Amino acid sequence: MILKKNVGYIDSIIRVVLGALAVGVGFFYGGYWLLVGIVGLILVSSGTLSFCPIYRMMKISTMNPNLEREN
Repeated sequence: MILKKNVGYIDSIIRVVLGALAVGVGFFYGGYWLLVGIVGLILVSSGTLSFCPIYRMMKISTMNPNLEREN
């Protein structure tokens, strides 16, 4: 299965930054905050891959159609 990119550049930057913050908070505080860290890992991975399965299910794309990147 080919993952067609559906997360735009700005969206992916925001996901990576917020995900990294969530991972840091999760590992620093531990306990139940570790769940926040896991959500942060999901955000970081979807930001780096430029693919979000939830966006795909909802048929949403934040990609700029004029600047679509190669797979």
